[in-house]
Amino acid sequence: MRTIIFRTIAPYLAALMVLFSIFVLLRGHNEPGGGFIGGLIAASAFAIYGIACGVAAVRRAIALHPMSISAAGLFVAGLSGLPSLFMAQPFMTSQWWYLNLFGVEVPLSTPLFFDIGVYLVVVGSITSIALALEERESD
Repeated sequence: MRTIIFRTIAPYLAALMVLFSIFVLLRGHNEPGGGFIGGLIAASAFAIYGIACGVAAVRRAIALHPMSISAAGLFVAGLSGLPSLFMAQPFMTSQWWYLNLFGVEVPLSTPLFFDIGVYLVVVGSITSIALALEERESD
């Protein structure tokens, strides 16, 4: 399914989907959404881009091997539990910090970092599976 319309629209659609996935990721620790759903949306964007433009184009676009993205996400998710140990609380207890940037209070939390880790794990693993299936189909 590599029609001219699909090949023309797919890069813009994929970019829009990745942007939406980041929106879903960032609102997830306060409202419905989060790392898992955001990661699935981003992986779907890469799959659509791969169907339209080929696996090589997706590999060039992400620049890293998808499994290294997944490993980095697992590392970030694991690290998000460490601040609670330094505060003498049980592992993975939520910690909150409030930064004042340009007069705006920005809350940072360990659940946000955990969601980012889950997002990266899902994006890396599902993209890796999708690219492997697309490579196999083209052989």
